[in-house]
Order: sequence, then structure tokens, then C-alpha cells
Amino acid sequence: MEKESNKYIDIDFAKLDIERQKRRGFSEAVFCECKTPEQLIEIFSKFKASGQNVIGTRASKEQYEAVHKVINDAEYNEKARVITLIQNKIERVGEVAICTGGTGDIPVAEEAAAVAEFYGSRVKRYYDVGVAGIHRLFDKIDDIRKANIVIAVAGMEGALGGIIAGLVDIPVIAVPTSVGYGASFNGLSALLTMLNSCAEGITVVNIDNGFNAGYSANQINRKIEGK
Repeated sequence: MEKESNKYIDIDFAKLDIERQKRRGFSEAVFCECKTPEQLIEIFSKFKASGQNVIGTRASKEQYEAVHKVINDAEYNEKARVITLIQNKIERVGEVAICTGGTGDIPVAEEAAAVAEFYGSRVKRYYDVGVAGIHRLFDKIDDIRKANIVIAVAGMEGALGGIIAGLVDIPVIAVPTSVGYGASFNGLSALLTMLNSCAEGITVVNIDNGFNAGYSANQINRKIEGK
């Protein structure tokens, strides 16, 4: 049974934080991975009725198709595994540069990009610029320096974040990914490399956490732009 207050909508299995935009400047995100299609349909329907934009992360194509049958203006980014419902125009400002070590890191990078764009940042992508062919990074570094902030996404040994941080004068958010062979321990080796980097100005998020990287980068980027 639905209960509504001026702060959230209680639908028993979830309490939808409709006041988050007023408190934090951005609407609540929905983590889709552990939810049933029926739960997602109800969540997206309530947010739609509240007039807010809504983003759902870690969504399968099957989950999206179930939501889309009921909410036909919902869209799906398959690379990022993100569902979005845009009811209010998004003004994108500034620039977030998103770099990956390899092609295998792109799904996490695309999640970060989709989130940053949803919340109001311009994004430029620089993919497959990892340390195994570092000349590829050097070819793009002047363009990367033009951004307000960099997201560096890498698995294996996770060196990309520290290398970029040593070459730029802007904040770097490092995202370890679970890409790699057995001794990478599903991203733990990349995480430890990023946490132990001697390059200044690195912030590290959890393994495969493109969402938080994109969200945090957007906050910094918009603050720099005076938004």
C-alpha cells in the first residue's frame, strides 16, 4: 500500500526519495541489478508521476524492456546498462574527460559517462590509452588537459590513474575495474595500485563503480562552472 509524505513515497519494498533533488541538487538514482521488473516498473512510474528525471543503473535489457512497455519514453544505453527517463531538459556544462586503459574497461567508463551526462556535464571519451601503448595517451594529453576533471578507468595493474595524475593539473578520479587475469583478483590489484599511487590529487572509487565516478565528477565539474 502506497504511503506518501512530503519527503518520500513509501511503496513497501522501497521508499522513493523525492526530496533528494532539493537537498542535493540531483534526483535519486535507482540501482536496478537486484530488483524485479515489477518493482522497477512501479519505481519508475512513481518517479514519472512526480515529474522528475530518473536514472537506473546496472539494468539488463530485459529489465528495460519491461519498463519500456509501461513507460514508453524511457530510454536504454546498452553499453552503460543504464535506463533514463528525461522529463525535464538537461543543460550540460563544462567538460569531463573519461579515459580507459583498454577496450575491456569501456562498459564501466560508459556507465560513468552516462551518469555524468544525465546529471548535467559534457563528456569527452578517450578510450584504449593504457600504459601498454603509452604513446596513445601522449597523443591525447593536450586535449585531456582542457577538461575540468578526468575519470581514469583501468583494470589489470590499474596504472592509468597515477600516470594521468602526473601529467595534468586537474582532479583525477580513478576507477579500478575487474578486467584482468587471475592475479588481478577481480579488480583488487587495480584498486590497490590506485590507492597507493604517489601522484597527488587522485580520488579512488570502488571496483567497477562507474556510477559514483560519474556522479562525483559531475559535482566537481558543475561547481567549477558555477552551477
